[in-house]
Amino acid sequence: MTPIHKLLKQPNALPSAPKVVRKLIETFDQEEVDMLKVAEYIEADPVLTAKLLKLANSAFFGLTRSVSDARGAINVLGLIKVRALVIAAALDDSFHAVGGINLNQFWRYSLNTANLSRYLALPIRLDESASFTAGLVHAIGELVMHVAMPEPMLELNRSIPLLDLKRARAQRGVFGYSYAEVGAALAREWKFPRNMVDAIEHQIAPFDNDVYEPIAGVIHIASWRARAEELSLGSQALISSYPDPVGLVLGIDPDTVIGEDIPALTRIGEEDGA
Repeated sequence: MTPIHKLLKQPNALPSAPKVVRKLIETFDQEEVDMLKVAEYIEADPVLTAKLLKLANSAFFGLTRSVSDARGAINVLGLIKVRALVIAAALDDSFHAVGGINLNQFWRYSLNTANLSRYLALPIRLDESASFTAGLVHAIGELVMHVAMPEPMLELNRSIPLLDLKRARAQRGVFGYSYAEVGAALAREWKFPRNMVDAIEHQIAPFDNDVYEPIAGVIHIASWRARAEELSLGSQALISSYPDPVGLVLGIDPDTVIGEDIPALTRIGEEDGA
C-alpha cells in the first residue's frame, strides 16, 4: 500500500459530503441550473445557510447591502460564488478545528486563490465556475493531512510554514505526496467533475503529466500569487518567483498577476476569514 493510501484508509480521513453539497456538485454538469432549486437545496441545511450568509456578508465581498437568505446571496454574488462558498462552508464544518492551522488565514488565502483563478481563467476562455471552485478548495488536502497525522504535520510546519512557496515540494520530500493529491482524493470522493479533480491533483506541476488540464495551471499561478500576498512579497520577489513556464503555456500576461495591487486580490483582517 502506498503512503497516500495508508493516509486515506484511516477512519474518517475523508469526511462525507452533506446531502446539499452532493446536490450542488451535480449541478456542475447541468447546462441550465434552476436557481430557485439551488436556493431551496441550500436553505434545507440551516447550518450551511448560516455559514454562507456569514461569508457573503463579510468584508471580503464588500457588499453594499447585506443578504439574509440563499436566494438573496445568489442574486447578489451569483451562482458561481454561492455554490463554491457552500461547498467550502461544508468543508470548513468538517474541519472546524485543526491544530497548527490558522483557519481564518487559510480560508482568506483560499478565497483569494479562487478569485484569482477566475480572474485568470476569463481572458483565456476557461470554465470560470470550475476555476473558482477548484481554486477555493485546492488546498483542502492540508486540512485532511493535519487531522490524519497531526504530529508529523506540526513538525513540518516548524520548518516550512503552511503557505510557504516550497510547501508542496517539502511535503513530497517527507511523505511522498502533497496536499494536492490528498485534496484530489477528497474531490473524487465527493464526486466533483473530472476537470476539477484533475486540476486539484496536478496543480503543483500542471503540465508534467499525461493529463492536460489547463485549470491546474490557473490554480498553480493563482495560488502562487495568493501565497505571495500572505508572505507580503514585494515587486522584485514577485518577478523572480513568478512561475513563467506555466504562464507561457496558458498564454497569461505576467503583468496581470505580478503587480502589487491587482483587482482580484482582497486584503482584509484575519477576523474576516471563513
